[in-house]
Amino acid sequence: MVAAAVGLSILSFIALIVATAVGTTGEQFSAFPWPTIIVLPLVGLPIALVLMIALLITVAVRRGRDSKDASK
Repeated sequence: MVAAAVGLSILSFIALIVATAVGTTGEQFSAFPWPTIIVLPLVGLPIALVLMIALLITVAVRRGRDSKDASK
């Protein structure tokens, strides 16, 4: 899930860079797909960060339980 959120955000960045390089104007950026593409990294990257932190916590708790069980 983390890779999907980061990957989709990076693809949105690349799409914005290419569209700007091609010469897309401000009026064209207000058409249908562009508002979603512009907002996607603003939402996707923080979600990916939260998911990575949750993954780190889950792995740390699992390793702690495994080491505690192995020492008994």
